[in-house]
Amino acid sequence: MAFDIDMIKKVYAQMAERVEKAREVVGKPLTLSEKILYNHLWDGMPNKAFTRGKDYVDFAPDRIACQDATAQMALLQFMQAGKKNVAVPTTVHCDHLIQAKQGAAADLKRANETSNEVFDFLESVSNKYGIGFWKPGAGIIHQVVLENYAFPGGMMIGTDSHTVNAGGLGMVAIGVGGADAVDVMAGMAWELKFPKLIGVKLTGELSGWTASKDVILKVAGILTVKGGTGAIVEYFGPGAKNLSCTGKGTICNMGAEIGATTSTFGYDDSMERFLRATDRADIADAANTVREHLTGDPEVYKNPEKYFDEVIEIDLSTLRPHLNGPFTPDLATPVGQLGEKARKNDWPIKVDWGLIGSCTNSSYEDLTRAASIAQQAIDKKLKPKSDFGINPGSEQIRFTAERDGLLSVFENLGATVFTNACGPCIGQWDRSDRKGDEKNTIVHSFNRNFSKRADGNPNTHAFVGSPEMVAAIAISGRLDFDPMNDTLTNEDGQEVKLDEPVGLELPPKGFDVKENGYLAPNEDGANVVVKVAEDSERLELLTPFEPIKDEALSNVKLLIKAFGKCTTDHISMAGPWLRYRGHLDNISNNCLIGAVNAYNKKTNFVKNQLDGEYGGVPDTQREYKKKGIYTIVVGDHNYGEGSSREHAAMEPRHLGVAAVLVKSFARIHETNLKKQGMLGLTFANEADYDKIQEDDTFNFVDISDFAPDTPLTIEITHKDGSKDTIKANHTYNAAQIAWYREGSALNVIKRENA
Repeated sequence: MAFDIDMIKKVYAQMAERVEKAREVVGKPLTLSEKILYNHLWDGMPNKAFTRGKDYVDFAPDRIACQDATAQMALLQFMQAGKKNVAVPTTVHCDHLIQAKQGAAADLKRANETSNEVFDFLESVSNKYGIGFWKPGAGIIHQVVLENYAFPGGMMIGTDSHTVNAGGLGMVAIGVGGADAVDVMAGMAWELKFPKLIGVKLTGELSGWTASKDVILKVAGILTVKGGTGAIVEYFGPGAKNLSCTGKGTICNMGAEIGATTSTFGYDDSMERFLRATDRADIADAANTVREHLTGDPEVYKNPEKYFDEVIEIDLSTLRPHLNGPFTPDLATPVGQLGEKARKNDWPIKVDWGLIGSCTNSSYEDLTRAASIAQQAIDKKLKPKSDFGINPGSEQIRFTAERDGLLSVFENLGATVFTNACGPCIGQWDRSDRKGDEKNTIVHSFNRNFSKRADGNPNTHAFVGSPEMVAAIAISGRLDFDPMNDTLTNEDGQEVKLDEPVGLELPPKGFDVKENGYLAPNEDGANVVVKVAEDSERLELLTPFEPIKDEALSNVKLLIKAFGKCTTDHISMAGPWLRYRGHLDNISNNCLIGAVNAYNKKTNFVKNQLDGEYGGVPDTQREYKKKGIYTIVVGDHNYGEGSSREHAAMEPRHLGVAAVLVKSFARIHETNLKKQGMLGLTFANEADYDKIQEDDTFNFVDISDFAPDTPLTIEITHKDGSKDTIKANHTYNAAQIAWYREGSALNVIKRENA
């Protein structure tokens, strides 16, 4: 039986009428993405056609999912909203605060000891406000959502950028900051700029060493990390129907790495099989009644160039396995060509670790394909040259995989099976062979490979591939190994070749689990006490932000001009800093410490204009704050790429940064800045980035006239007294300007609920 089946049936009951009305107002056949969007309008029945990439639209998502690291700040904000209960089905999943070190049992025990106050807070606040709670060890949020909550044609938002994973079950699922989630929890509309549409036509069928992961690795190479910004990527074609549901999830999951709003697939037989296998036959039966509306109209897929803003075609039959990296997930290289590229760029050929799992590739099918390679290594007497780590996606997958002998295969190969949690993928890894400053290489089946991401070491070169390719590379111990053509020498001195991987879409004996880790909330949480200790170092009740006065935006100082890639990992690191995700002041001590200063190419080393001394970014900013001086951060393209973590916006806001001025933003981060009452601006002329000098002072000369579709004028005074005047564009609409004027979007909610 599915969770929230009545809600799902309601979505389907209104779909036919709304889709038909949407076709009428749009005046043409509809993509799947458009059907879902128009079926979830806040105002109900469609009555106008929206312009892609321009119109801001209010939506009514069906549900919300939060992971423990971001749920803390989201729920601390919701507690200020004045509501007794969440307005839509919401869940919290404890998967980020479990460090991978010794193995599942020991690591989970340690996490429950070291993070117990956070887990207690999340459990109590969930219980009070009607939120479903998934305990530590229950699984990775996106795999648990796919197995329990995702449904074709639905719309959900989640406080994690990889919420998009649910597109594998035909949803429009979008990663957001916690303030966005609070809007929906509080029963308000959720605003999104109507997305552009990118169509990816898949033909042929995967075979051999090529996996679903290779589809998105190829797409990332084509579109780059910002090519999908502001767009939904919709996959279709005969090749799409040949992919498993969890394979589709993998492709959608890594759509976050191209900046896409989300990615999705039309409902098909593989989704129906997955729904029935995960005890949700009632959803499959309901979906079948509106099946024609759960995919794009035939005319759209017949002539996609007429209906999508961009179309890409990939033949799965000729697609080759890829490894993407290092340091960016869009640097795509077919396996077999990587050795030459590595030697040319002086990347270490020796591979120290192979890591399998994460929210991207931790399904039963993923484990079976990787286990088929691991079993070959045992049978062919191959001793792995690299260490192995495995993170199952959920307790259901772990239990089933253990029952079916998959985990023992990895363990017989010497692998460490970690907790059903994110672990190394998000920096929660106490690496046993720490390398210091030594250059080294790891391969993994995760989604991101930014510098310092997995182990905190800027010299770790991480490459992204499918689970089976990771297994093969780890067994060989070499980055230049090509399992399709190369041989390995076994313990008997014989040359042996790995056979193609073999996997199972679903467990033949069905899924099973003894304790899935779910706790339902009280029906009435009025008497539940939310647990936050006054002296806690990890949790802190929030104080509302004060509005930034117009007169304060003169003599604004430059905090840092960031050089090159500046992701949310650079702005607000994860790893050991995850422990402070519920304490804004403490976590603000990591604010921008990973950003590279354009003037000295160092991290966490900026000039304090008050005394001319250099120091850490947070320390310098706190000195400005003491003096009541606002600052500005300047950045390059795709600023804020990566995670949905709103801490990357809240920390600068808390410390006194008033504006962020960049060449371009990643979508979620730009929204997060707006939500927290800051100015998120882009250079009208990108060349003006080069005009910014280290000792500059900024005057926002026309901030009092801040209005939609009107650039702001900024006067820059240099140290020598000379001045430049530049224009800064923005995408604020009237409601978002109100957030800024009130100090934050949450302040607006509180005022309306007062």
